[in-house]
Amino acid sequence: MRLLTKKTILLQRGDDKPILCDATIPTGEVDLPLVIFCHGYKGFKDWGAWEQMMDIVAEASRCYVVRFNFSKNGTTVENPTEFVDLEAFGQNTYTQEQKDLSCVIDYFKSKRKVNAAKIFLVGHSRGGGAVLLQGYFNKDIYGVVTLAGVSDYRKRFPHGERFVQWKDKGVFYVENARTKQQLPHYISFWNDYEQNEEQLNVQYAAQHLRKPVLIVQGTADVAVPQKEGELLKQWMPQAELCLIEGADHVFGTKHPFEDVELPAHAKEVVEVISAFLKKNTK
Repeated sequence: MRLLTKKTILLQRGDDKPILCDATIPTGEVDLPLVIFCHGYKGFKDWGAWEQMMDIVAEASRCYVVRFNFSKNGTTVENPTEFVDLEAFGQNTYTQEQKDLSCVIDYFKSKRKVNAAKIFLVGHSRGGGAVLLQGYFNKDIYGVVTLAGVSDYRKRFPHGERFVQWKDKGVFYVENARTKQQLPHYISFWNDYEQNEEQLNVQYAAQHLRKPVLIVQGTADVAVPQKEGELLKQWMPQAELCLIEGADHVFGTKHPFEDVELPAHAKEVVEVISAFLKKNTK
């Protein structure tokens, strides 16, 4: 592997919570395409094998790669891999994540080694929806990659009696299967979505996106089923759809990830992302 330089950068934003970022940069090179990775729901930039996978992408495709924690994902600068700020988690919204992502893009696109004409976004799960929205609304984005990306936000809210109880109580809780924590969602999450639904419509963004797109989807994903990836392809005929046979929602990885080598499905993800980036950065 050729040399990679790694940097940790904290974006301070006045009254907003800071954003913790990690950059992986091919050493000694300039005019690099920028690749920004967005984690998913109940995730963070260092979950599982994301760091290893994106480091390989940086080396293989010769790109300036950034991973970051959404400002209200429940982690903190001091504890970037633990959900210690449940109040922030409960206050998070889809529009907050778009604001965070825009901030990260604006900061890194001006870095000296970055080619601002070639900015790509990679998003996992809920982050897949985020990058499609940003890809459509942000003229600076050249291409988008979704990994087990969601096709719709509305249907992920509680329905029926659970929704009524949420409105009555102002909060509902979901369990983190890994830590067994009860993570809150305040009703402000729904209110923000309802007020901004037009700007948060993943289907509309996908149907009107005219940029290079790669859709990566595992056929054994129970969290975001294969049909969601196929829907995205239906809405974006120009997109490449890569179905990874037998892959689950996290492509065979886990947290913490302590193996020396990536699982076969994760290796395939890295290979198809790298090929997509190389093809679109010539």
